[in-house]
Amino acid sequence: MATRLPRAFYQRDTMQAARALLGKELVHVVDGEARRARIVETEAYVGVHDLASHSSKGVTKRTEVMYGPPGVAYVYLIYGMYHCMNVVTEPEGKGCAVLLRAVEPLANVEGNTRGPGLLCRAMGIDLTLNRCAMDSDAFHILDAPEVPSRQIVSRPRIGVAYARDWAEKELRFYIAGNPFISKK
Repeated sequence: MATRLPRAFYQRDTMQAARALLGKELVHVVDGEARRARIVETEAYVGVHDLASHSSKGVTKRTEVMYGPPGVAYVYLIYGMYHCMNVVTEPEGKGCAVLLRAVEPLANVEGNTRGPGLLCRAMGIDLTLNRCAMDSDAFHILDAPEVPSRQIVSRPRIGVAYARDWAEKELRFYIAGNPFISKK
């Protein structure tokens, strides 16, 4: 039986965490039913100096969760209609997180999961889960065997051209050949 990742799992370099989350199982219990999906694509947001990161604007009501303890969900709304979900990484005060970009449905997940907004819709993730500890009963990530590094592709993140030098850094990771990634 798989165990929940402890909060200490996330207290590491954000790029390492983004790679290590690949293959792990995201679980959200909705109305007594566990929605389960395998994480197949992530993006690293590496703190205040990363111009694509929300934390680059400093501590605000929206971003203060990113500066808190690792292993907590950072959920936010984009375009007024799509939720996106990150897991806070590194020690408190760093402003780092890993965005979950795509998952492979395993159980009780309906709809498209290729992209952060679609992933959240299919998994039932919304603002009520912002600041939720990622080892809680209803919302957590289960451990799974590590994806071999030869099966992990790294590319620039999607939709961050405005971030100048950060736009070309390979901070997006996905499992090679997985049909559920958001974009090759």
